[in-house]
Amino acid sequence: MPSFPELLLRDWQAVLTAGVALWTLAVLLFSQRAPDMAMVGGVVLLLAAGVITPDEAFKGMSNEGMLTVAALFVVAAAVERTGALATVVDRALGRPASLASAQLRTMVAPAAVSAFMNNTPVVALMVPAIRDWAKKHRLSVSKLLMPMNAAVILGGLCTLIGTSTNVVVSGLVAAKTGRPLGMFDITWLGVPLLACGLVYLLAASKSRWLLKDRRPAMSQSDDPRSYSLEMLVEPGSPLVGRSIEEAGLRGLEGLFLMEIDRGGHVMAAVAPTERLEAGDRLVFVGVVDSVVELQKIRGLRPATDQVFQLDGPRSERVLVEAVVSNSCPLVGSTIRAGRFRSTYDAVVIAVARNGERLEMKLGDIVLEPGDTLLVEASPSFLERQRSNRDFYLVSEVSGSTPPRHDQAWIACTVLAAMVLAATLELVPMAAAAFFAAAAVVATGCISANEARRSIEWESLLLIAASFGLAKAMEKTGLDESIARATIGAAGDHPHVVLAAIYFVTMLFTELMSNNAAAVLIFPIAWQTAADMGLNPMPFVMAVTVAASCGFATPMGYQTNLMIYGPGGYKFSDYVRFGGPLNLLVMAITVLLAPRIWPFHR
Repeated sequence: MPSFPELLLRDWQAVLTAGVALWTLAVLLFSQRAPDMAMVGGVVLLLAAGVITPDEAFKGMSNEGMLTVAALFVVAAAVERTGALATVVDRALGRPASLASAQLRTMVAPAAVSAFMNNTPVVALMVPAIRDWAKKHRLSVSKLLMPMNAAVILGGLCTLIGTSTNVVVSGLVAAKTGRPLGMFDITWLGVPLLACGLVYLLAASKSRWLLKDRRPAMSQSDDPRSYSLEMLVEPGSPLVGRSIEEAGLRGLEGLFLMEIDRGGHVMAAVAPTERLEAGDRLVFVGVVDSVVELQKIRGLRPATDQVFQLDGPRSERVLVEAVVSNSCPLVGSTIRAGRFRSTYDAVVIAVARNGERLEMKLGDIVLEPGDTLLVEASPSFLERQRSNRDFYLVSEVSGSTPPRHDQAWIACTVLAAMVLAATLELVPMAAAAFFAAAAVVATGCISANEARRSIEWESLLLIAASFGLAKAMEKTGLDESIARATIGAAGDHPHVVLAAIYFVTMLFTELMSNNAAAVLIFPIAWQTAADMGLNPMPFVMAVTVAASCGFATPMGYQTNLMIYGPGGYKFSDYVRFGGPLNLLVMAITVLLAPRIWPFHR
């Protein structure tokens, strides 16, 4: 086998492949273009030049790991859509006694959940939950989100389905050996990494230099619109018997509980220790984001019975903001007398007026021009009213569809069955994931359209295209040559070579897609082990861990970007807090992996 420089001089296809790989990497690093398009562009160039065949270029589209990731997106979205995960999160967090206690609560539970769910939906759900919870308990959001995100990433290393990278690497192993990784093969390494990581996260979080107290760029309380709305405590609600504070209704950011109407007796000054009873009518004043979150609390529903007279289930409706114009026929009438539902096939659940606090019941509010109405309606309301002169502006409130609480148990059962079937190896992981995805759609936990929208197609396309580029490197012998160069630079000591493989993968992960880094480095790691006559498993696990653990940049992992704005972080925060964690995880992996999977079998 020629050396890397000799190969480039002798083989034009290898030269072209190396050039395309470097060009793709440069685009991923320095360009604002979509990473999936950059990767696809590289594969198209290699296909056009004849380096790879169409079958080799698009084989990644049928890769088992990539397809399994697609199915897992649907299952995770169903668990989120039914509110099952939100209920677990609310009970797990509780009331912290200190910042350290709060950090531990926001790390352990999400890390445990992320072991059996894709990391992205876990963080997506935890960010607003922790943000609101932190405001309620007067805690710094920036002190909670970054440790939580890191814990979720480490938790994803504890099972095969914890992160998409694990599944992708499993597919690569299956292509080499004919047998994918087992459900808990990585657990032997993942659990120690999580335990050590939690110790670091708690210790580093106490440092004002490693983790600064940042204020988010925007706050809900900055919203000038202050809505008035009424909510009813349903019979049999889990909130019955809980105090206002225990129910989480006192400290919501941008939301104020003005009064409780209990059987005609109005309590204007509501104490935080007041116990809720079935049938209580709660009058709130708050900003739109808080109103949306209030709508998602299990056991609360709009006090107006009008919402149940609309066609179709609530889980298929949306919240819409509509600004009343001076030509609206309901101006000067109360909401109750104006027959809003009959006129527009929609129900007003809250009203905002120039930042004023409307201290009256919703049905008694007299509409004025410029009033902003929060309306519950079917999606068709938007199309019907956008051109209607009765409203100046009509827009949908993002993420406002009520959860399907009654189907939460179905989603949890399906998720548990999928995990159990994969754990006991009753069926392949891909089959379990696809069956679970089909089950949550068939049972109505999530609609077909919602299932399609839940799939991150850009991520899947990036994964699929990565296989084409990896195939070109393998076909031209470029991966073997790079492996030789890596071995030459690292020497012949297995631990040093393992550290070099980990470091290169970690570097690629911090600067590009984690799945792309895994797919690109995997053949190099495998060939390195083969050339040295070593067991490839320590190298496989090093690539898996390094490709998942990018803590030092916002681009290192997609969830890093999800906490950037809400936490008010700066780029330097990731370097200070995540850099040492990167090195810690690397050191533990290099030491433990060869003990769990010996170099010499």
